Amino acid sequence: MVALVASYSVAQWKAEVKPSEEKPYVEGLEYRKLEPLTVPMIADGMVQGYVLARLVFTADAGALRKLKVEPEPFVSDEAFREIYNNGRIEFGKLAKYNLDQIVAHIKENANKRLGPDFVQDILIEEINYADRRTMKN
Repeated sequence: MVALVASYSVAQWKAEVKPSEEKPYVEGLEYRKLEPLTVPMIADGMVQGYVLARLVFTADAGALRKLKVEPEPFVSDEAFREIYNNGRIEFGKLAKYNLDQIVAHIKENANKRLGPDFVQDILIEEINYADRRTMKN
């Protein structure tokens, strides 16, 4: 009888306890590292060398979870296209890239494909140029 009354009392007490309110999950930026890019630089109908780049992009964590496809191939494709088409390398001369412009174009074009303001920032981890003549076969 005591066990029955105790069980009844506990069940009544549990029914009156309200579940704690869940706090909204704070979303933030997520960093995604891209596979290294090797972009051929062609001049006079020949490969003169390669631009080697490692990039990272940031995106809203909530937007990444909602996306039905992986965004990395799209951002990599835009980076490859930008460096291949608009990379300004003067062969035989060391010159600075306009990295801000390249990064802005990659971000803009990736967002056209993935959605407005999807990619928040493009970060350059490393960028190098390897001249074909200095590479071992």
